[in-house]
Amino acid sequence: MNKNTLIAITVICVAIVAFIFISGIGTGNPSGSAVENAQIKDGVQYVTINAGGGYSPRISSAKAGVPTKLIMKTNGIYDCSASLVINSIGYRKILPQTGETEIDIGTPQAGVPLRGVCGMGMYSFSVNFK
Repeated sequence: MNKNTLIAITVICVAIVAFIFISGIGTGNPSGSAVENAQIKDGVQYVTINAGGGYSPRISSAKAGVPTKLIMKTNGIYDCSASLVINSIGYRKILPQTGETEIDIGTPQAGVPLRGVCGMGMYSFSVNFK
């Protein structure tokens, strides 16, 4: 193979890996559809997101008009998803390496999603309220 062929193959491989990474294929929710992962206990809704190598699920669905808390679960996390930013509620903190962090997000309105992102902007998640 010549040099131009190797460069072309490398560019194609990088593009495929970037597409898989950005589209979320292999993250447990390849279709990009919302996962209903909220539970209501004693009048409070809990939405659980796993952090580490990104956030899972990337898109969640929950009820609007219910006091809601976000539960961020970590297990031996060492990447930038430990640095969580949720601008709409003014949240910017480093999650513990292992454990659960409870974040009070108030009573969300229908149609106003909650968006979280890692400190580097590489990983994100959203919770859609209906």
